[in-house]
Amino acid sequence: MDYTQKIARQVASVPRSGIRDFFELVQGREGIISLGVGEPDFVTPWNIREAAIYSLEKGQTSYTSNLGLPSLRKSISGYVQDFFGVSYDVSEVLVTVGVSEAIDLALRALLNPGDEVIFHEPCYVSYSPSIVMAYGEAVAVETRKRDGFSLKPEALAAAITPKSRVLMLNFPTNPTGATATREDLEGIAKLCIEHDLMVLTDEIYSELRYDLSEPHVSIASLPGMRERTVLLHGFSKAFAMTGFRLGYACAPQPVVEAMMKIHQYSMLCAPITSQVAALEALENGLPAVAEMRESYRLRRDFLVKRLNEMGLSCHSPGGAFYVFPDIRETGLSSKEFAMRLLEEEGVAAVPGSAFGASGEGFLRCCYATAFEDLQVAMDKMQAFVGRL
Repeated sequence: MDYTQKIARQVASVPRSGIRDFFELVQGREGIISLGVGEPDFVTPWNIREAAIYSLEKGQTSYTSNLGLPSLRKSISGYVQDFFGVSYDVSEVLVTVGVSEAIDLALRALLNPGDEVIFHEPCYVSYSPSIVMAYGEAVAVETRKRDGFSLKPEALAAAITPKSRVLMLNFPTNPTGATATREDLEGIAKLCIEHDLMVLTDEIYSELRYDLSEPHVSIASLPGMRERTVLLHGFSKAFAMTGFRLGYACAPQPVVEAMMKIHQYSMLCAPITSQVAALEALENGLPAVAEMRESYRLRRDFLVKRLNEMGLSCHSPGGAFYVFPDIRETGLSSKEFAMRLLEEEGVAAVPGSAFGASGEGFLRCCYATAFEDLQVAMDKMQAFVGRL
């Protein structure tokens, strides 16, 4: 049977994840130091794990409301008010299976076939495929090293057309660690209001911002933006809870209602055990977040220094746990550099091209890795670069 005629066109057109394809090459190989998968190397803090265990011991194994546990949504509402400066009623909070599901729900709830979604690139690998699978048109706007890979309002303005419906933001950014200034966000917000754009803002790394003298700013907190923004957040990164697969979306109630309708027919609800653990994370997990953030900051500083010393120009990222060194001086493509680094030195990092065309010439290195491994990895990378 010719299955090329059986697979839906919008799915067949979507490439496999460049991250996962690369790391299938790593599986089963011994002695590899991985700077690849964007996952905290910390175990979920004990009090959060204990809350999950205790919920199972109490027999809490049922479905929850489609929207999520009322107690968790109330806690999320309070946390978002305190941290992001935006007020949401519990009816405007939807608990999802990771931020990935929240992105999918929001796009399907907002898009009609052919609507354009603008996003900044390099970006997380799922954004463009998620848009395509929701029957939208993906429009990438390149961000540049000289701007710290932040989205500039003038670049956004040049990409807006009459078909533009949604803007996707991600600050701090995966894979570059870029952050956005209040000034740039205000310019972006002005454009969104002028052109009647909805905004999906993925702020999963917002607690992992290193310059604490400049607090994280969400575009949802700016004047006129709450009503047109879906704020996406979750527990995977800052709380080291990737395996719990829990995220949430905050938005005006009609948007949450539309997202919930898709959620209830496709996923029903997020796992109750994960929701109980998340409640503990919000109520008592912030001291652990602060400790992990400081550890990441020290690792960031070490990698940026070593990469620049070996001749790979690297900006100091303002958030997340990635560095994005420029490898163009070596004369190799991103994929060639990553493959040779893996084969010759046993160090795995992700080609920048996995994050869109504008990532070519760069390499993503995740520093959520033991400091001792980072030291060895930098020594090996320096030896590799020295031979080129």
